[in-house]
Amino acid sequence: MQFGVDTFIWTEVFTKKDLWIIKKAEELGFEAIDFAIAHPETFPIQEVKSELAKTKLKAVTSTTLNEKNSLIADEPAIRAKGIESLKKLVDINLELGSDILGGVNYAGWGCLTGKPKTEKEWDHSVSSMRIVAEYALQKHPNLKICVEPVNRFETHFINTAEEGVRYCKAVGTSNMGVHLDCFHMIREETSYTEAVKTCGKEFLGYVHVCENNRGIPGTGLVPWKEFFTALNEIGYTGPCVIESFDPSFEELNGQCAIWRKFADTGEELAVKGLANLKKIVQEL
Repeated sequence: MQFGVDTFIWTEVFTKKDLWIIKKAEELGFEAIDFAIAHPETFPIQEVKSELAKTKLKAVTSTTLNEKNSLIADEPAIRAKGIESLKKLVDINLELGSDILGGVNYAGWGCLTGKPKTEKEWDHSVSSMRIVAEYALQKHPNLKICVEPVNRFETHFINTAEEGVRYCKAVGTSNMGVHLDCFHMIREETSYTEAVKTCGKEFLGYVHVCENNRGIPGTGLVPWKEFFTALNEIGYTGPCVIESFDPSFEELNGQCAIWRKFADTGEELAVKGLANLKKIVQEL
């Protein structure tokens, strides 16, 4: 397994002041780093590219949309902003040498309607994503756009692996995949093994290894041996990235409901989680 760490472990919005995180991630023993980019217009692309070149880290990215650029919005102008944002992220991934764009990239994160998703919302998102996916095939053909099923409290649109695969098939391009996150899976799936097999090697493009309470991986309820065994069985070779959040974050905490610390620092959570997960993998 190739383990990585999300920049959310240290910072809510990655800026030039956070460039030190890149080298730190490698020093701590991680092989990949996920740049969480909710605001691509302010992301310091060239500075990050320069710092990455000093390491052997594999770069990946993730993002979230919002009510102002959701792909499921009725208003064409809002959907157009989402398409523009995702195209910008395609360009960023190309610059960084990243071949994964994950996250809630299909709808406004936390934008719940109080109703199940509608056929119109589905069509809006699929047709908008197809524009982005076709753009990516032209600009960055190695990029996999991975949709993250998240729990029912964060979206009404894609909650399960099955829905993620169905969405990828509806978009219909070869560069779509599913981004599984163990935190969300424990709320929405009935089996970790079946969720992984539902995606299979064809569609499973990215994995976040988060504990059921977003605490230190390996200390909670996630059936890690089952999950890693399933990943091995389908031949998943991508990164497994630790992600968590700090209660001091402002923009994220209303969505993630992080009200307490799970370690003295995010770094401690990531380091202890890495040690736990490596030990579990060695025992398979």
